[in-house]
This record gives sequence, structure tokens and C-alpha cells, in this order.
Amino acid sequence: ELISCLRSKLRTLWEERELVLSESRECAERGSALEALVQDVCKPNEFERYMMFIGDLEKVVSLLLCLSSRLARVQDAMRKIDGNTDAEEKQSLNERHKLLSRQREDAKDLKENLDRRERVVSGILAKYLTDQQLQDYRHFVQVKTSLLIEQKDLEEQIKLLEEQLENLEKSIH
Repeated sequence: ELISCLRSKLRTLWEERELVLSESRECAERGSALEALVQDVCKPNEFERYMMFIGDLEKVVSLLLCLSSRLARVQDAMRKIDGNTDAEEKQSLNERHKLLSRQREDAKDLKENLDRRERVVSGILAKYLTDQQLQDYRHFVQVKTSLLIEQKDLEEQIKLLEEQLENLEKSIH
């Protein structure tokens, strides 16, 4: 019964992932249309700033999500430390935790820098775009970020459920 429940939940997550991937493709299409518009109306150096911002947006958000996820897994492993855990493993976990914490702090700094760059890009676009086009741009950035977060979250949930299902099936056989 538990296996059936996990499989059902997994199917639901796979369906949700497909929906998010579909939304991501639609978002990418809107992004392409926006890119063409920005290229038409902006100076080359302004267009370059826009393109660098959009490219870095995905990289920085993905980096932050990845580091946060890895840090959470290390913290989870650290919570499971008991008297039977050897000193080498404890030290390894502590070192990984320190490293990932520093890396996440660096990534947060990158995100703050990216937020400042977004304000600069927004200011540039405000000179050329209509209010509606500017609103569309801001919506695009917001949706792109949300979809990246949602996609990563679903991937994590799927991975966890698949591991649980695999462990449960092994324990039964």
C-alpha cells in the first residue's frame, strides 16, 4: 500500500514537472520575443547589458538553489550523527558544511549584485519601452525566476521519493 502511494505521488510530481517544463518553454518564447524587441530599440552596449543580465539571472538563481539544496543535505546528514559515527566522517561533514556555507554566502552576494544590475537594466529599458512592455519585461524576469525555483523543488522532491521507493522496495525483497 505504501509503495502504491509513493508511486502515485511520484506520477503526480512527474506530471507537475511536465507542466513546469511546458511553462518554461512558453517563458523562453516570451524571452526570445522580448530579446528581439530589446535588440531593436536599444543601443548595442545596452542590449549587451540586457543579455548578460538575463544569462546571469539563470546561472545565479540555479547556483543559489543548488548550494542551498546541497547544504540542506549536509545539515540533514549532520543531524543523523550519533555516537557510532567515526571522527573522520564528522570532520568531513563539518568541512563540507563550512565550505557550502561560504559558497552560499558568496552566491548571495552575486544575487545582490544581480539585483542591482536588474535595476540598471530596468532603467535602460524604461527609456525605450512602453509601460506595458516594461511591465511584460518585469513579469518575464519574475516568472523565469519562479519557474527555476519550482523546477528545482520538483526535481528534489522527485529524487527524494524515488530514493524512498527504491529503499522500500529493497527492504521488502
